[in-house]
Formats: sequence, structure tokens, C-alpha cells
Amino acid sequence: MKITVIGSGYVGLVSGACLADLGNDVLCLDLDPRKIELLNNGGVPIYEPGLDEVIARNIKAGRLHFTTDIPASVAHGLVQIIAVGTPSDEDGSADLKYVVAAARNIARHMTEYKVIVDKSTVPVGTADKVRQAMQEELNLRSNDPRSSFLAPEFSMVSNPEFLKEGAAIEDFNRPDRIVIGAEDETAIKIMRDMYAPFQRNHERLMVMDIRSAELTKYAANAMLATRISFMNELANLAERVGADIEHVRKGIGSDLRIGYSFLYAGCGYGGSCFPKDVRALQHTSAEYGLPLKVLEAVEQVNNAQKSVMLKKITKRFGNDLTGKHFALWGLAFKPGTDDMREASSRVLMEGLWARGATVTAFDPAAMKETQHIYGERADLSYADNAKNALHDADALIIVTEWKAFKSPDFGIIKARLKQPVIFDGRNLFEPVDMKALGFEYFGIGRES
Repeated sequence: MKITVIGSGYVGLVSGACLADLGNDVLCLDLDPRKIELLNNGGVPIYEPGLDEVIARNIKAGRLHFTTDIPASVAHGLVQIIAVGTPSDEDGSADLKYVVAAARNIARHMTEYKVIVDKSTVPVGTADKVRQAMQEELNLRSNDPRSSFLAPEFSMVSNPEFLKEGAAIEDFNRPDRIVIGAEDETAIKIMRDMYAPFQRNHERLMVMDIRSAELTKYAANAMLATRISFMNELANLAERVGADIEHVRKGIGSDLRIGYSFLYAGCGYGGSCFPKDVRALQHTSAEYGLPLKVLEAVEQVNNAQKSVMLKKITKRFGNDLTGKHFALWGLAFKPGTDDMREASSRVLMEGLWARGATVTAFDPAAMKETQHIYGERADLSYADNAKNALHDADALIIVTEWKAFKSPDFGIIKARLKQPVIFDGRNLFEPVDMKALGFEYFGIGRES
């Protein structure tokens, strides 16, 4: 099948590369010539484990191509997948200008039937806006007295993505569900054909109306964010009452109705999805006069949780941290990615700097992105590995739960720190073990 993917960011690149891996002829469009040049030269503009291999394999096989040519991209694919960004606007709503612009470009150049697939994360009602924008462009072409253009038909589909950064290739190739929002049989049949390789073992396709599909994506992320904030609130309570949130997590997670996923207490969620999608869903609900009070609390709890580690540090060392130096393990909002968007590390570092402290950081993937955000500054340095970040630091702070941080040499940590103090924002270690090793240990919702 010939498929065009509009937008070569995270979702577009992963989707395009994986669809090509299934044998489809995929053309990825992006309006950034530098990005397309990088991709055509074998580079990858984002960090995602395994993605570079999938892209290289399919470029070599002739199934994956990259272009800035809009007319060529429209001509190429029967299926036109819109996978552009939908950043938060100032009021928390999703900014749809890139989605609508992509739709208008398709309508300006299409000469035959197309299936327009919205894979970007968009609020309920976006398909209607896309359809209207496309129809306006087609009407302009049809009404031009200089042209004999006869507007072709098109179908709208909502096909939200459920990819986790750091595991996106696995998620795409082994989906637990494929949501298709469509309301005509032609489009449904084409989407079934596109996803047929995933249907061989058991039914994964869920066909529903477009608005339900649009809402499903937001509802999924909002539910996961809610679980995180709920556990973080319980963790803060556990500290007050002398309980251990890890014991609580195991106690409730063993209930099959609850399960263990997304029940880990920590220093808050970040990234490109949860914060943006929670705000966008709140904005949608407000537009319909039905504010989502639970999600308001979820966002408030998460914003506060990002400062919990800083409060623990100032409680231990004082509010004036002038002359204090800290080793920081982890910068990305989660392991397996270099994404620094709304990462807890940013709130922590900025709080430390404001109080006069300096930081030496290490992250397996996100240091380049951190340098891009903060540039050169005297109070931030980088280590080439986790051990070297420890030298002469007053304490170690862990913010991202990379596997490489889970079984460290505690003897080296103790020897390199000025004093044996660990602030563990992801509860990687057991307080009893840390005490036995001679560390002052501060976790989240645990005995310190």
C-alpha cells in the first residue's frame, strides 16, 4: 500500500518506519529541509531505541523515502497520515494549526480519492474541522472558472497512537489495541488492510465513531496521569503517617482490578504527552461546561510533586545552598528517551541554581538536549559517566530511573561524595539497605 506520513517528528517517524517495515511504500513529508536532509543521509533527529535500524533497513529496501515536496507527498499515498505536532496553546488547548495546514495542503493538490488519517493527538471535534478545511479548499478549486477541476471524495479517520517513548518500536509492532474511528465502510476496509499484519493472532482492531476515537487517546493518558498523581499524594501521606509507599504499592497492585502499572511514586510525570493531554482534555471539558475536577487535581498534584525533592534537599542542607554542589543522575523525563519536555529534573535544577547551588549531571541520552535548553552556564557541568558525576558532591540526587542507575557500586558512591547522602526521586533503593551501608537516604513516601 502507498502511504504518506505528514510530519517527521516522533510519531510520524516511528509510524512511517514501522509501516514501511511491514512492506508498505511510505513517503514521509516534513517542511524542515534540514531534518529531511539529515534523514536522507542516514541520520535520525530523535532518540528512540531501534528506530535508526528500522529506518536504515527500509531506506535500503526502497520502501521508505523522505521529502519536503508537498504535491509529491499528496500524489503518493492513498492513505494520508497526519502526524504533526499539536502543542499546548496559552490556554491549555491543543494548537491545531499544523493539523489544519496539513489538511489544506492535501486538498489543494489531491486529484483522486484519499483516506485522511489523523494520528496526531487532537481534541474531540478535530475531524470535523479537518473535513471543513479540506472542503473549503476543494470548493475553491472547483469554483475556479479557469479550471475544469472536479473535486474528488475523501474519507476521515481518527487513528490515535499509543506509543511509549523508549519502547515505541515494540509498541507499534505489538499493539494491545488499534483504535480506528471511521464512519464509512471504504475507509474502514482500507484501514483494516493496512493493519492486517497485526490481526493474524487475534483481533486488535477496535472500530468506533470518530469522536469516540479522538476522546479515547486523551482518556487513556489522563487515566495514567491520574494513577501517578494519586500514588504521589499517597506517598506524601505515607511519609507523614510513617508508612512505606512501596509496601502500599505492592498491597494494592496485587488486586487484579488495580494492577501494578503506573503505581510508582516519584517526583512527578513530564514529557510531551501527559502534561499536554491533561490540559487539553480539561480545556475541552470546560468548553462544554463540564469541568473535570479530578484532572484539575491531577495537574495540581503533579506540579507540586516536581518540587518535593527540592524541599527534601533544603530541609537537609538549608534554603541557602550557596557553595553546595550536587551530583544529578538523570535528566530525561523518563528512561529510554532524550525528551526534556516538562522533565522533573528541570524544576529541580532551576530550584537548586536559584538557591546558589551547582550541579554536575549525567544522563545516558539527554545531556545534548539539556545543553540545547540551558546552554553554557557556570552552575551546570556534565560528566561522561555516572561515577564521575559524584566527585566532590555534597549529595547524589536521582531523578530518572535508568537501568544503569539501579545497581551501582555503593562503595564508589560513598568514597566520591563529600558525605554519604542520597536523594532518590524514583525509589530505586531500599531504605534499610541504605542505612546499613551508612547512607543518609531520602526517598519518596519512605522512611528516611
